Amino acid sequence: MAPPIVVQVVVDKPLAQGFDYLWDSERLGSAPAIGQLVELPFGRSNLIGIIIKVGTHSDFEIDKLKSISSLAPLPPLDPAALRLINFASQYYIHGLGETIIPTIPQMWKKPENWEKIPQKLIAALDKKKKNPQQEPSEGFIKEVDLNVEQKQALEKLRQCSSNKKEFKAVLLQGQTGSGKTAVFLNWLSEVLDDAHAQVLLLVPEINLTPQLERRVRAYFPDKKMVLLHSGVTEKERGIAWYEAMTGKAQIILGTRLAALTPLPNLCAIVVDEEHDPSYKQQDGIRYSARDLSVWRAHDVKVPILLSSATPSLETWLAAKAGRYEYIRLDQRAQGASLPRVHLINTRDPQSHYSPGDVEKPQSKSLITKTLAKAISKNLEDKKQSLILINRRGYAPVLSCSACRWLSQCQQCSSYMVMHKAGALTKKSVLSCHHCGLVKSIPSHCPDCGNADLKTLGQGTQKIEDAIEEMWSGARVLRVDTDSSRSSKGAEELFQEIHQGKVDIVVGTQMIAKGHDYQNIGLVAVLDADGRLFSQDFRAAERLFAQLVQVAGRAGRSGKEGQVSGDIYIETQYPESAVFQYLLRHDVDGFLSHTAGERKEAGLPPFSYQALVHAEAKSLDKAIQFLGALKAELKSKGLISIGLRVYDPVPKAVMRVAGTERAQLLIEADGRKQLQEILEFVDRELRANSQGRISKIARVRWLIERDPIAI
Repeated sequence: MAPPIVVQVVVDKPLAQGFDYLWDSERLGSAPAIGQLVELPFGRSNLIGIIIKVGTHSDFEIDKLKSISSLAPLPPLDPAALRLINFASQYYIHGLGETIIPTIPQMWKKPENWEKIPQKLIAALDKKKKNPQQEPSEGFIKEVDLNVEQKQALEKLRQCSSNKKEFKAVLLQGQTGSGKTAVFLNWLSEVLDDAHAQVLLLVPEINLTPQLERRVRAYFPDKKMVLLHSGVTEKERGIAWYEAMTGKAQIILGTRLAALTPLPNLCAIVVDEEHDPSYKQQDGIRYSARDLSVWRAHDVKVPILLSSATPSLETWLAAKAGRYEYIRLDQRAQGASLPRVHLINTRDPQSHYSPGDVEKPQSKSLITKTLAKAISKNLEDKKQSLILINRRGYAPVLSCSACRWLSQCQQCSSYMVMHKAGALTKKSVLSCHHCGLVKSIPSHCPDCGNADLKTLGQGTQKIEDAIEEMWSGARVLRVDTDSSRSSKGAEELFQEIHQGKVDIVVGTQMIAKGHDYQNIGLVAVLDADGRLFSQDFRAAERLFAQLVQVAGRAGRSGKEGQVSGDIYIETQYPESAVFQYLLRHDVDGFLSHTAGERKEAGLPPFSYQALVHAEAKSLDKAIQFLGALKAELKSKGLISIGLRVYDPVPKAVMRVAGTERAQLLIEADGRKQLQEILEFVDRELRANSQGRISKIARVRWLIERDPIAI
């Protein structure tokens, strides 16, 4: 009698171990394979899982093992994809099952639909053949039309990838408007000469995919491209993922969720705007798509290109040290000069309107006199203006002038933001940006009954109103997550800007990244100081990157010798290093200055960090839970030289949706040292928890490696 076949399966539960099941080859119609997606009975329900081991032995009695129920109509995940996910699970201290299952689209996680899926795939393919859509394409620049600097960069890239199956990490650092995209797309055209080659192209945000998608189609009209981001429907994502993991799609364009897609014939990776914090996942397994892409390229021995005008400090230092190849583009593609930077000191009375000024607006001006004059001149020159304020809504806080009541969220330690009618709902509301609570605006103060409620601060809606009042004849467009969620999608809003249907654009950081606007003459940044001072040590680096990015939207279409656009920044601290380096467009100077500060303070990338998060019904419980963990580490003698465990503290936003939150920071001089202590912490906490909830105090915990915000 043949020995039984035992498979070990992982499921999407916060559990470290796999589970043994019996495999009936006759009933399932095939032999088992590692990486297969299966349905299995688990407790009182059925779950899906991935096979990670096949054998004939189990530590449990064979006759007590349950059997696999059914098999997905899908080939097994390829070995390289399994290695990547296994590494992510170990490095980010997350269960293998809860790392691997969330990467699979919803369409494939419903066993009741598995029988119908093959017909769905055939129908979708037939539909595409019958109705081949003429997808829009734009921005094709032949190699012969590249400027000298771009051609040199392209040649260096080709040299880096000349040896097949060799890992090379390359930083392409170029001024905004220097034509980085044209360089890497021309490079990828050579990689894609191989009919089976696959390339992975990552962008930080959904809003950037349509523009890049059109450019990619212009370069590769005959190549199969799929999109993987949260903006596509579940069915579209399910089919795109299937085409990528079976090697049918050659170009995979997506946001961070595309980084873990199985790609059996991967030949090159591009991470565009590699500095962007959006590449770091902020729930579930908190991975960095950029860092995992570098590991993946190293594992499968292919080149990876990291592209940015303002590289992250980690990437820049790696390039400076020679660990990454370093390619620079220091000129704008068409020869235009970089925009002129103007700092408006808001402490200077000369910047503001005086009572006797003829052009003074009727209501209190939210825009300085200096900036208003510049916008008026830009309108006269028939150029578009871009105004950035990194706060959506009408006003950050509603306040009572009599008793100082503030619109505090009842469920979070943050304020509810006022939103005007038409943005989120048909009437004006207060909304919490942390828990999503929405309430109607009170007619009087809830504490003292005073009817005179005032707004404090300003968001995009309030600035939009002020601009419409000051320039009544101008066409004003607001671009933020509220406006892009309502009548028009973000892509439609951006098309209006590109087509010249708008004079003044008001928006959040959505408008700052990567967009190739052709007629922007002026860029303004309001309340730049809001992001300068923060408990986050990366605040200045983030602000500098954002300012360089938004400044780069101005004067992009200018030709050689032409005067470029202008950027105006309102600040109370013009002497700050961020603004002084920006005045000179000195990215390297700023990164060098920042590296010096970080090294002196012993902060990343000169040390390695992790956070242990704790959530409970009371803050005391969360703090005590983390305090006990620190005491345990001390008593076991694990806090050694080069390792620092700080006291537990409340998080910056302490309460969200009624749950109190605290954190414990662990810092080490070496990556290995940090890994070892985190593995101990994980074992220790799991031993006294059900999943990730402690048995005694019912505290929910999570380990986060390489946090981007503390």
